[in-house]
Amino acid sequence: MSDTSSHSLKRHGMVAGKSLLLAVAMFGFGYLMVPIYDIICEVTGLNGKTGRVTVAEAEANAAAASDRLVTVEFVASINQGGSWEFRPMVGEMRVKPGELYHTSYYAENLSNTPVVGQATPSVTPQAAAKHFNKTECFCFTRQAFEAKGSKDMPLTFVIDPDLPINVDRVTLSYTFFKSPDQT
Repeated sequence: MSDTSSHSLKRHGMVAGKSLLLAVAMFGFGYLMVPIYDIICEVTGLNGKTGRVTVAEAEANAAAASDRLVTVEFVASINQGGSWEFRPMVGEMRVKPGELYHTSYYAENLSNTPVVGQATPSVTPQAAAKHFNKTECFCFTRQAFEAKGSKDMPLTFVIDPDLPINVDRVTLSYTFFKSPDQT
């Protein structure tokens, strides 16, 4: 074997090794991207990710509530042009930070076939997202509907008393869509 072909083989081997290493690194990054994104969203409140607390934690925070009132606006939208009716049962509520509140959303499957739906939340302004905590929410699980079926879907929440003082209105918006996994 000549020096030229030996040198060429070494270079091809290095390129193949680097390519393999790059492919493994890309796979690892893709595999870890969702958990890392979820952690970042949970910590920062980005993308409307909100905290989740237990009822006991919410009641413990209620003792710290002041006379401050915050308006919570409830909004609903439908994604994928689905055959749904989806709306909040109330348009807005005046709430005291630290106290537990209950409301619900109404959803109806307008199609003639059973379907599974899912809701994703978004909270604005962004500064309020990490202070909006749900103890019970229909968005935690997928919702199964019979053909032409409907249901009231509960939401129980508390706004953390540490909500920035300049925030006096919070909008909780849900987008309802047909779940790609229909099982």
